[in-house]
Amino acid sequence: MDNMELEGVIKLIDKTQSFGDKGFQKRDLVLTTEEKYPQDVLIQFAQDKCEVLDKYKVGERVKIGINIGGRAWTKDGVTKYFNTIKGWRIESSEKQEVEAVTSSQFAPDRDEDLPF
Repeated sequence: MDNMELEGVIKLIDKTQSFGDKGFQKRDLVLTTEEKYPQDVLIQFAQDKCEVLDKYKVGERVKIGINIGGRAWTKDGVTKYFNTIKGWRIESSEKQEVEAVTSSQFAPDRDEDLPF
């Protein structure tokens, strides 16, 4: 699964959480996709990637590079499987507003002499 991306609007940016003695950190972001049927997708940023979210805000349109991870967890002889969507890159993808150009902007003044 190479170079997967999700694009949408940030719905939530959670605070950084720390776990265990080894200092594992994670920070969750919820992205609302802009498809025909929008989805709220939880994306986890870990370790040094947590702080990259500091410069983004709720409502901003972004593109996020992701990887999908999976793991098994067994308790009392019952195994359950979990998936994690891991963010490794984020960039703003705000649509640039383009000023409409009218044909009158290109029409010469009536008083101008044309060379032909």
